[in-house]
Amino acid sequence: MAVKKTSTQAPFPQVVRGADLDRRAVLYSRVSTLNGQDPEMQSREIREYCLRRGWPLVGEYVDRGISGAKERRPQLDRLIADAHKRKFEVIVVWKFDRFARSVSHLLRALENFRALGIEFVSLSEQIDTSTPTGKMIFTVLGAVAELERSLIAERVRAGLRNAKAKGRKLGRPSKRVNPTQIAALRAQGVPWRRIGTQLGVSAATAYAACKGRL
Repeated sequence: MAVKKTSTQAPFPQVVRGADLDRRAVLYSRVSTLNGQDPEMQSREIREYCLRRGWPLVGEYVDRGISGAKERRPQLDRLIADAHKRKFEVIVVWKFDRFARSVSHLLRALENFRALGIEFVSLSEQIDTSTPTGKMIFTVLGAVAELERSLIAERVRAGLRNAKAKGRKLGRPSKRVNPTQIAALRAQGVPWRRIGTQLGVSAATAYAACKGRL
């Protein structure tokens, strides 16, 4: 009698054994308009990916008809709030531009997630910050962003030096106040705060002008 062989092959070969299976995942998807765009395509691919990885999908955050350039996105804001509550360990998106409005926005978010112990996966770019390759790419992106910030700062400093060399006065122009007018208002019992509001300066500036310090 033939002995029936028991298959030991895992149903999903991509599943990583061990601690990886303890990670709770959430998905984020977004479409800019509701005219012919459906976030379900993104969500479906993310669900299939999480199934292959063996990650339980514990939440879905979907913004519909919202431009990626907008500062506020209801579902993304909710995801960030839940991340701080440690409700999951992995965020999976279909593509970077579905999540972040710029490279700098993406890097700030990834740094925040890393501090919270949350991994980030982008399917289209095949980026997974839980892997050595993903960590390397994140480091490279961070270095490029830091270089960009340094170049911008150097250009600003060069512009200031150039303006100073040409004799231009830097900083905001100082506001002129009339000490006599301030003294008259004080004689009427007007508080310093109200005097400053009337003259468009702070109460401290009004006081200093009245005392002859300006």
